[in-house]
Amino acid sequence: MLNSTEILQVAKKTLLLESESLRNLTKLLTNSFVDVTNSILESNGRVVVTGIGKSAIIGQKIVATFNSTGTPSLFMHAADAIHGDLGMVQREDVVICISKSGNSPEIKVLVPLILKGGNKLVAITGNLSSSLAKHSHYLLDTTVSEEACPNNLAPTTSTTAQMAMGDALAVALIKCREFKSQDFAKYHPGGALGKKLYLTLGEVAEQNKVPLIGNNAKLTACIVAMTKGRMGAVLVINDQGDLKGIITDGDLRRMLTKHTEIGDFTAEYIMTANPKTIDANTLAVEGVSFVKAHKINHIILAENGKPTGVIHIQDLIREGLI
Repeated sequence: MLNSTEILQVAKKTLLLESESLRNLTKLLTNSFVDVTNSILESNGRVVVTGIGKSAIIGQKIVATFNSTGTPSLFMHAADAIHGDLGMVQREDVVICISKSGNSPEIKVLVPLILKGGNKLVAITGNLSSSLAKHSHYLLDTTVSEEACPNNLAPTTSTTAQMAMGDALAVALIKCREFKSQDFAKYHPGGALGKKLYLTLGEVAEQNKVPLIGNNAKLTACIVAMTKGRMGAVLVINDQGDLKGIITDGDLRRMLTKHTEIGDFTAEYIMTANPKTIDANTLAVEGVSFVKAHKINHIILAENGKPTGVIHIQDLIREGLI
């Protein structure tokens, strides 16, 4: 049984070994990587990723990354492919086969079938003398010196290298296609990520009633308006509805520490004049940067100098943006 120090040493050794293998991977890159990238870009088909065992799981992750970044892809298990699923592969598809050894029985059977179909075949393997490496059109070398597994058996370092190579290919395709955040948003409409890409400050503010008070309103009216608004703040406007300032509960507390006679104070005296505002169409995630940059708890939405909404920092937290 290992003690806590020994367990941490094992973890550190594993991470260092795998990170070193990834650094070495850069030395194995050749123009074949460029050819693979261009082949995918020029293809009118999809990318079909196949493999078996742990490599199959890595293949599924690579497919997920491709699909979310503008490269239509699908996963085909190598064992299922030779029992009927090969029909998934269409004529113009580029096939990526992932295998550490490159000599698995299923892979040996599958490779000639893919080549017979006229598809471009890409090998991601750590065995350059394997059947897969020798018969593929393009080779992406993921050779590693050893597995992190103490018995040098369980795929650990090798699968990390495979995934990293897939990521490198996906990022290269993103750059070549000039795939922007707006494009990315189309494939991620749900969850916290979707909110970051789609949700606007105006949509967040819809749930809040805008607390308003006239600039000549007395202190008691300010407190009542702030209490009703439940935002911890009230916006101050003039007779034309133009935004003049904001009064927060913090402003009230600071004012009360400085003055004892407050009966004649008006909103205009108490408020913070000319507060920072932002457009309602701004993405909510940019609102996070806005409150952090200005060290404020409220975002005031305004158009042509008139307030259209207000957001408390808690609204951003509730949306999962902070």
